[in-house]
Amino acid sequence: MKLERRHLCLYPSLGGSVAQYKRKLALEKGALLLNTICFDADDTLWQNERFFKLNQDRFAQLLSDVAEPAHLAENLLAAERRNIEHYGYGVKGFTLSMIETALQMTDNRVSGQIIAEIIAIGREMHNHPVELLPGAKDAIQTLSSDFQLLLITKGDLFHQERKLAQSGLGELFDGVEIVSEKHAELYRDIFSGRGIIPATAAMVGNSLKSDVNPAIEAGGWGVYVPSDLTWELEVADAPSRHPRYRKIRSLAALPKLVETICRNI
Repeated sequence: MKLERRHLCLYPSLGGSVAQYKRKLALEKGALLLNTICFDADDTLWQNERFFKLNQDRFAQLLSDVAEPAHLAENLLAAERRNIEHYGYGVKGFTLSMIETALQMTDNRVSGQIIAEIIAIGREMHNHPVELLPGAKDAIQTLSSDFQLLLITKGDLFHQERKLAQSGLGELFDGVEIVSEKHAELYRDIFSGRGIIPATAAMVGNSLKSDVNPAIEAGGWGVYVPSDLTWELEVADAPSRHPRYRKIRSLAALPKLVETICRNI
């Protein structure tokens, strides 16, 4: 049986401390009032896909003599899809998929120089400084005083830890979950493990597939914050008619949206 489990919980359920106190205050105002706001990280709090696209273009330039950019992109995406279950999400999987695609497109004749340049691309991506998206810091600071905040993100464990530390937002979260995959069962597991009633939690993210739809399926709210670029493997239909679905243009609008939801529940 294939297991898809959380592989890191930086901050366990806080039990009788801050998180419980926040929940108590919220529950005193209304049994199902929102009291937990969960956030995705990549392309929700900070830039991510833009760097992947830029470096995919660099990869296309390296192999311009053997493949058209569109054909190369198709093969790279296919490799990424195959390799998710082996390498997971993030820069490492992307780098290995570029190497695999380069070998495939050249019948294993790609030069050592090109392989070295692909590895260099991956290293540069891994070391790139975090760039917070507009409104992210202000929204989290505003909400942290009244709500339990959780970060639920997938990707490489070491890299996500590093980006969170660089972001300066880590201390504002009551809990952090770095996971291998996001689906309804995973959200139910997190909610249950932290003593959260699903209907009192909202998941905020740029991915309908990983953030919004499974959180709603798990019984929570889904808040969609579209990003300028969306990875093809994260595309899904919006549950536009679902009563617990909301869409905002940026995180700057999130505190007002949360206030409105709480007022109308």
